[in-house]
Amino acid sequence: MTRDTIRSALPPLSARLRVPQHVVYRSFPSETVMLNLQTGRYHGLNATAGSMLEALEQTGNLRAAARAVAERHGQPQDLVERDLGSLCEALLERELLELDDDATP
Repeated sequence: MTRDTIRSALPPLSARLRVPQHVVYRSFPSETVMLNLQTGRYHGLNATAGSMLEALEQTGNLRAAARAVAERHGQPQDLVERDLGSLCEALLERELLELDDDATP
């Protein structure tokens, strides 16, 4: 798999994503735990990924969430965008996030 193939699998920065109703999560000091109630499967996130999920929930937009996380943690935005995109891809595959088709661009 080439770098371009990997990048094309990531959601676009303009993507609006949301936690679906069949997913619940709880944040703790060192991790966030997400549970898909339909499958019974859970996914643990480290503190940084939990912070990314929180920013995504607040903004609903991948680019805006990356900007907020970059500012909060003093990291380059392009690095956060890449990492957040990878996290979103993994959560989409596990049905812990979904694209918000109802959102207006």
